[in-house]
Amino acid sequence: MAIKHPQIVGLSLLLATLPLIAAKPPNILFIMSDDHTSQAIGAYGSRLAKLNPTPTIDRLAREGMLFENAFCSNAICAPSRATILTGQYAHTCNVHDLRGGIEAGRQHLAREMKKAGYQTAMIGKWHLKKEPADFDYYCVLPGQGKYHNPEFRIRGEKKWPKNLIKFDGMHSSDAITDQALKWFKEERDQSKPFFLMHHYKAPHDYFEHAHRYKDYLADVEIPKPDNLRDSHPTRFGSIATRGYQDELIPHVGTSIGNRNPRRSYAEDLPKKFPQDYPADYDPSKLNDQQVKDMAYNVYLRKYLRCVKGVDDNLKRLFTYLDSTGIMDQTVIIYTGDQGFMLGEHDYQDKRWMYEESMRMPFLIRYPETIKAGSRVDAVVGNVDYAPTMLDFAGVKKPGYMQGRSFKSICESGKEPNDWPNEAYYRYWMHMAHHDNPGHVGIRTKEYKLIYYYGADYKGSNQTPPAWELYDMKKDPLESTNLYDDQKYAATIVELKARLASLRQRIGDDGRDFPKTEKVLQEFWDYDGADREKARKISREFLQRRLQELKAPAQKKP
Repeated sequence: MAIKHPQIVGLSLLLATLPLIAAKPPNILFIMSDDHTSQAIGAYGSRLAKLNPTPTIDRLAREGMLFENAFCSNAICAPSRATILTGQYAHTCNVHDLRGGIEAGRQHLAREMKKAGYQTAMIGKWHLKKEPADFDYYCVLPGQGKYHNPEFRIRGEKKWPKNLIKFDGMHSSDAITDQALKWFKEERDQSKPFFLMHHYKAPHDYFEHAHRYKDYLADVEIPKPDNLRDSHPTRFGSIATRGYQDELIPHVGTSIGNRNPRRSYAEDLPKKFPQDYPADYDPSKLNDQQVKDMAYNVYLRKYLRCVKGVDDNLKRLFTYLDSTGIMDQTVIIYTGDQGFMLGEHDYQDKRWMYEESMRMPFLIRYPETIKAGSRVDAVVGNVDYAPTMLDFAGVKKPGYMQGRSFKSICESGKEPNDWPNEAYYRYWMHMAHHDNPGHVGIRTKEYKLIYYYGADYKGSNQTPPAWELYDMKKDPLESTNLYDDQKYAATIVELKARLASLRQRIGDDGRDFPKTEKVLQEFWDYDGADREKARKISREFLQRRLQELKAPAQKKP
């Protein structure tokens, strides 16, 4: 019998274990802030980049990959979160609006990660109503949650949602980070890879930052978007957003300045944050533009102070990951649950399919396979996030998920030959809260086609229907609606066909709200008769809105 040399035996054993070491799946840390738009992340190079708002988050771009064309399919909190958790569009997972929830058994991403051997945790803003019971561990804000003195729901002796822990004197961003660090130090099972969803409430409005940031940017004039001042130039929008003769401009989309009499930051912020205005502030002595500029600066300072709190807390978290050697073993993703309008077109909030609202920041770092400092313009959607994270975990995408993994794009910087480069969008909450009409559309690398069908779930409360087309290469600020430009007639036909095909393929075929679908189909062709009816609807809606605005005044003694 041959006798093997001990060194050869040792080398053989080492070589035999190398595949096992290489096959160990990475940890996955999914970080999401509420309403953190790409314009407020330095790495995206917007007008705010020179303020250096996010040095820690920018590290992910320097050491990983930045996606320039990541989009949500519904720019409102609960639907976007549900889509990320399930890998399904809003109409499939049945979370069309803020009333929706995802119960245990349908929290698919957590379930699939657990089946793959991951320890799972959800910490921070949940906003999906039902108990996050498919996670091994959770510590979540009730509903929207509070900025100051936050409370969290946890597992305990009582039934959900009665087990609460409170953090008096703390800001939610600090408390969420503390709880994540506590989980790492006390709850983490080091024999398993982890999957942690780490979600901040900030910078959701009304932007109640930690007190220590009250002087941050206090003496800085915040750069304004060009279209804040000229918020409704004649070629932007359509009858759906402006009215037949611009009569709906005050009533569609809430505003920074005085444009929308029902809800504007010019009205709301001085009442909510008088300390952020000069002691002698008197809007009656200022013109509309001065009032708007003042509101914009207060708004952006409050917003960016919340962003600063998130970034500083991520520095704490990353410092811990670095010190323990976990950082490079972890796929780290940073995103927002949608974008946010920071004064563009004189709009506040999100909900729109316009770029600042629909685009999500998406940065991913994993030095094992992702090239540092890389950027891609592939079109991806939040419906693709769950399949991508599962792919990094070595899990095949379940058949019930509608998205596609873009792991290969992360690792190669190249799109597969069959990558569709199209994103679907559907906003359902017609004229709710922020006066946004119901709309649907498609975004490709080159174009954006938006169809404002303008009806609620019952097909009623109609606003004027219209189509808008933007050339995103030539007009990234979406200043010119090209729908009636004959040079783009063939493009419109093609995009309408793609949109119709995409709707059928993903199952948004109108079966859930048939009366709404009837309205949507009625104005699809948008011929002369459709346009005439749209003008009539515009006049009728204006009369209803004026009556609504009078009603509160009539009730006053």
